[in-house]
Amino acid sequence: MQGFIMLRAALIGFASSGKTTLFQLMTSVRDSGRAAHGKAEAIIGISKVPDTRLDRLTAMYNPKKHVPATVEFSDMAAPAGKTGAQALVDVAAYKNADALVHVLRAFRDPAVAHPSGAVDPARDAQAMEDELILADLGVAERRLERLDKDLKKSRSAELERERDVLESCRAALEAGRPLRALDLEGEDLKRLRGFQFLSAKPLLLVLNLDESDLSAGAESAVRVERAADASGLGPFLARAGTAAVAVCAKIELEIAQLEPADAAAFLADLGLAESGLDRVIRATYDLLGYLSFFTVGEDECRAWSIPRGTPAQLAAGEIHSDIARGFIRAEVVAYDALVARGGMAACREHGEVRLEGKEYVVQDGDIINFRFAT
Repeated sequence: MQGFIMLRAALIGFASSGKTTLFQLMTSVRDSGRAAHGKAEAIIGISKVPDTRLDRLTAMYNPKKHVPATVEFSDMAAPAGKTGAQALVDVAAYKNADALVHVLRAFRDPAVAHPSGAVDPARDAQAMEDELILADLGVAERRLERLDKDLKKSRSAELERERDVLESCRAALEAGRPLRALDLEGEDLKRLRGFQFLSAKPLLLVLNLDESDLSAGAESAVRVERAADASGLGPFLARAGTAAVAVCAKIELEIAQLEPADAAAFLADLGLAESGLDRVIRATYDLLGYLSFFTVGEDECRAWSIPRGTPAQLAAGEIHSDIARGFIRAEVVAYDALVARGGMAACREHGEVRLEGKEYVVQDGDIINFRFAT
């Protein structure tokens, strides 16, 4: 049995933001009548995490299979009468998501009316945040009501601690603070997982820009910073568990219709190293706090997703539970060393392959061969 992790992210956004267009471009999944019959349903798609390291390893080993890390994205068309977070609360794909991706309209197109009358990304970001907070407040209050009834029947230290944590959450929500901004850890975090609070999830803000905003000569990070500052999103990015990336859906549509070589040339003309869609996928992966280690060989070169701080034995379990159970040691070499030497044998000759035990904390880019006995 494999312990494969599927990272899950859910797209949110108001009408005319470009959310569904970006989802379809990232996942190649098209809408299939999700909001028919007045029912809110999510549609799921898988995106491959772009990683030039895996591409290089694949070129070195020429394996039968090339398997990148993936992120599962969900998108939803809300039924009539429900908007924003109101429609998310009861949809499993959104409650179970590891992160939320909020697509914000920053493009100015008179042919596409904005529901609120004017383009204002900071206003839209705050409006959605308020909806997430309000949805979570309802969940917290209902649980607190049940806890009060249960505690009147019998005292329980565990229930009392849950009540205290939820009281802290309610106070933050009533003050307009998302739960991702709270400094909760350990057992308190575990107590909240079952509630699947929306405002507790890491948040990626995706600014959907005008083509004119993609000024050549600026690095992607600089563009994001400029766009965020111009849109008044600085206060959001100062919060814990929040990041931003900038794209232009109009450009992405054009790129999607080009051959790979033409797409690369188009991006180069804009001063971009990769498409905005790849940046969204990678930023989501990074926001979730995951890294990739690699296994290589003639049969397969694969990127494996694990949380930062994962010890080697648990990382082995992502490949197969038998490997974790029978773990002996891990043969580890850094990506840069393997590429520079041209293969594992040369790395061994130069003493660059390390033998690590079960407690070794796997690093991003490690290439690992697990030794195990069953």
